[in-house]
Amino acid sequence: MSHHAHGTFTVKVQPLSPAPAEGLSRFSIDKQISGDLEATTKGEMFSGGDPKQGAAGYVAIEVVSGTLAGKRGSFALQHSATMDQSGLKMSVIVVPGSGTGDLKGIAGVFTIKIENGQHSYDFAYTLPN
Repeated sequence: MSHHAHGTFTVKVQPLSPAPAEGLSRFSIDKQISGDLEATTKGEMFSGGDPKQGAAGYVAIEVVSGTLAGKRGSFALQHSATMDQSGLKMSVIVVPGSGTGDLKGIAGVFTIKIENGQHSYDFAYTLPN
C-alpha cells in the first residue's frame, strides 16, 4: 500500500574541500524536515557545470533520521538532478536496503518543491506490512 507524507524543510548547504576534481564542487547537506516526516538529514553532494549560466547537475546521498507516520528509523535518499534551458529534471529516491528500525524495507520517491524560496516535499512511500 502506498502512503504520502507532506511538509516543509530547511536546508543548509556548505562547500567542502578538497573538490573531487577540477570543474567539480563538493558540499555538505543538512536538512531539518517538518510535517508528516519529522527528521534531520546529513549528506554530501557533488556538482558540476555552470549554475550561474543555468546549466549544471548534481548527485547526492543523504541519510534521513527521524519519525514517519509514528515509525522511527532512518533511510538514505539518492539525488540526481540537471538543469538547462529546458528546465530542471530531478529524481530523489529511497536507496533500496537503506531503511533501519521501524522503517526497514521502505521504498519511495521524495519530490522536492521550491516556491518563493520555501522548500516543501511530497513523499510517496511504501513499507512492508
